[in-house]
Amino acid sequence: MSRNIPKQEELAGDVAQLQQLLHALGRRRSLRDPIAATCEDFQFTPPQVHSLLWLGLDGMLTMGELARRLGVTEKTVTGVVDRLEREGHVQRERITLDRRVVRCRLTEAGQQTYQLLKGQLDEAMGQFLGLLDGEDRKALFRILEKLVVRLESAPAEGLASAREKSA
Repeated sequence: MSRNIPKQEELAGDVAQLQQLLHALGRRRSLRDPIAATCEDFQFTPPQVHSLLWLGLDGMLTMGELARRLGVTEKTVTGVVDRLEREGHVQRERITLDRRVVRCRLTEAGQQTYQLLKGQLDEAMGQFLGLLDGEDRKALFRILEKLVVRLESAPAEGLASAREKSA
């Protein structure tokens, strides 16, 4: 499906407005990131919390997959997983067919921590969404679903090349 992607200069005003709104939200700690308070409560760093959430959501992941989800290097994710493993939340396993591949998964204690984290995040997101009426929540979900579908149908490299073609 060919989509007419607007040129960057056509989007400049919208980009500025989105940035302004995101910055305004970011200034309100209670709205900024429900994970921030969770990190303080559990004495985890944000990458550790995000690791527990991804592993709880997706199950066993390779170190590379986890690094990509966190947006960090494999070297950085190694340190994150080291601490989580020392504290009994994560376990590493090597794949028999290719010993270079290391997967990590939540331990039973990690699964319990994941459930606590998820509960806190669900509550925080409920409060956040409660600021909108039902119609606005539906509109928000419709827009986010549209973005997910379009991002899935156009790989990251495809976005840049599609933009160049519309220039």
